[in-house]
Amino acid sequence: MKKKGLPIAAAVLLTLSLAACGAANTNNTDTQVETVEAVVTSSSEYSESRTNANVTSDGAIDATDLFTERDMVQNADLSGAAQITVEDGKDITITEAGVYVISGSSSETTIIVEADDEAKVQLVLDGVTISNTDFPCIYVKNADKVFVTTAEGTTNSLSVTGTFTTDGTTNTDAVIFSKDDLVLNGLGTLKVVSSDNGISCKDDLKVTGGTIQIECADAALEANDSIAIADGVISIESDSDGLHAENDDDDSVGYIYICGGTITINAGDDGIHATTICQIDDGKLMVNAAEAVEGTWVQINGGSLDLTATDDGINASHKSTAYTVCLEINGGEVSVDMGQGDTDALDSNGNLYINGGMITINAQSAFDYDGIGEYNGGTIYVNGTQVDTLSNQMMGGPMGFGQEGNGGPMGGGPMGGGPMAGGPGRP
Repeated sequence: MKKKGLPIAAAVLLTLSLAACGAANTNNTDTQVETVEAVVTSSSEYSESRTNANVTSDGAIDATDLFTERDMVQNADLSGAAQITVEDGKDITITEAGVYVISGSSSETTIIVEADDEAKVQLVLDGVTISNTDFPCIYVKNADKVFVTTAEGTTNSLSVTGTFTTDGTTNTDAVIFSKDDLVLNGLGTLKVVSSDNGISCKDDLKVTGGTIQIECADAALEANDSIAIADGVISIESDSDGLHAENDDDDSVGYIYICGGTITINAGDDGIHATTICQIDDGKLMVNAAEAVEGTWVQINGGSLDLTATDDGINASHKSTAYTVCLEINGGEVSVDMGQGDTDALDSNGNLYINGGMITINAQSAFDYDGIGEYNGGTIYVNGTQVDTLSNQMMGGPMGFGQEGNGGPMGGGPMGGGPMAGGPGRP
C-alpha cells in the first residue's frame, strides 16, 4: 500500500541543541552543547512503503495486534526531520520525539535517546558509519519506542571492537542497546559487528524490514520480553546464539514470533532460543547451529525451515514454568539434517504432535519425546523413507518405525492459559 504526500513546500531552518562530549562515555559530566542545523519542510513529496505481516490469531501466540501500523512502514516522512552529521568523539543526545536523519562517519560516538516515557523517536540511518571501542553506537536510555530505519539505497555500518564498559549499573553490551521497545526496519542495509551482543533490547524487539547483517561474539538479536520478525533479510554469524529471548527475572516472557522474512543463521550455540514460545507462521529460515530451534513450546504453522544441527534440530525443553513442554508441527516445509552421535532431529522433553506439513529428516535419531507422541497428518520422510508413525529414541537408542508413538508419562498438550496463549491448548 502506498500513500501519496503533498507537494514540497519551502524549507526553513531551525537549530537543534544536542549534548556533545569529548568521548563516548556517557558518564562524563563535562559536556558542552553543540548547535546542529536542521532543515525542516512544512510538507514534502512522500510515498509510503509498507510491509504486510502474515500474522495468525489461532496459534500459540495471537499475533493479530502484534505489529502496529507504524511498525510496518519502511520509510520515514522526513517533513520536519532533523538532519544530524556524526563527528569523532562527540555523543549526540536526543531528548524529544521526532524523526532524526543520521549521516556521516565517526569514531567514539554514541547516539543517545533519552526522551520521556511517551516519546516515539525514529532514527533514519542515511549512510552512517560509527566505530567505537567500548560503548554502544546507539543507546536508548528512555523512550516509549525507538525505530531504527535504514534509508533506501544506503549501507550503514556500526561496530564495537573492544570490551564494553558500563553506564552506572547498566551493562551496555551491544552495538545497539535499548532499554525500551525497539523496531528495526527500512529499505537499506545495516551492518553490525560486535565483540559481544549485536543488538540488545530489554523490552520488545521487532524486525519488519531492511537488510540486516550481524557478526558478533554473543547473541545477534537479543531481547528480554520478545522478538517478533515480520519481514527483512537477516544474516547472522554468531559465536553464540542467533535469536535469543530471555528475561532472567521472569520465565513467563521471552517468546519469539516469526511470520516472514529471509533469515540465515550460523551460530555456535542455539540458532533460535526462546524461553517460552517459539512460533513460526511464515518466512524462509536457514539455520546451522548446535541446536537450531529451542523453546518450551515450539509451534511451526508455516514457512520454510532448512535446519542443520550437531545436537538437536528442534528442541522443546523445560525453560518456562508457564507452559507445558511441547513440539508441534502443523504446516510448512521442515528439513532437518543432523550430525552424527547422540543427536535428535525432533526432540521434546514433553509432548510431540505432528499434524501437518512436509517434514524431511536425515538423522540417526528422528524423534525423541518424553510424553505423548502423535502423528495426525502431514508427510514425513526419514532418511529417504516415508513414515506414518513416530519412533521414539527414548533413552536406550532408536526404536523401530513399527512402534506407534503414543502414551507416556505426561498427558495433554500445552497449557492455553499462559499470558501469550491465543490458541487451543493442544491440536
